[in-house]
Amino acid sequence: MGQIIEKEINGYPHIIYQHPQQENNSVDLSAEYLCRTKSRRSIREFSNKEVPREVIENIIKTAATSPSGANKQPWIFCAVSSPEIKSKIKAAAEKEEKINYDQRMSEEWKQDLEPLATTWQKPYLEKAPWLIIVFKQIFTYSSSGEKRNHYYVNESVGIACGLLISAIHHAGLVTLTHTPSPMNFLSEILDRPDNERPYLLLPVGFPENSIYVPKIHKKPFQEVAQFY
Repeated sequence: MGQIIEKEINGYPHIIYQHPQQENNSVDLSAEYLCRTKSRRSIREFSNKEVPREVIENIIKTAATSPSGANKQPWIFCAVSSPEIKSKIKAAAEKEEKINYDQRMSEEWKQDLEPLATTWQKPYLEKAPWLIIVFKQIFTYSSSGEKRNHYYVNESVGIACGLLISAIHHAGLVTLTHTPSPMNFLSEILDRPDNERPYLLLPVGFPENSIYVPKIHKKPFQEVAQFY
């Protein structure tokens, strides 16, 4: 590893960025990543096969490399493997989801969900070996207790969650984006501080054998991209 060269800009230290050299060219790398990513699916049937903590740590570390507004890194990733806590989360999530399906969701919404065969029941919240709950930090506290602002919080945490999902898939695992609404119960169960809000819940693990997933289609490339 070469010598790290530092330089002050506006009174703050900066270092020279050395882009990692790749044996393949950009076209090959982009095609390889596309091929791998196209195999990703949202999975609701999990195996109880153990996933080492080190894998979860590496996945979270990958998500934490994400860019953020003013480098505030306004995210906290809570990894849960405790059967007791998972059981509490499942019970609370299903309580809210049943109300959603019975009262809050419009008929159009429920019709849109029919092809996906979803219900208010969420057994995967207990069976998946890990749950990763992502919290967004609205602000933080200084050492003196003063509130310090964060910027572009939703955008920053959303980008980090994209990296998180990609890292889960790259590790050979599966997940499902679950956003129970409301989901304040996650803050209560995990005893999170008042500057955090639950953002996303991801069960993580290996899939069951011979599972079925909805036969869905992504929009044609021409509908999602425009070149000028």
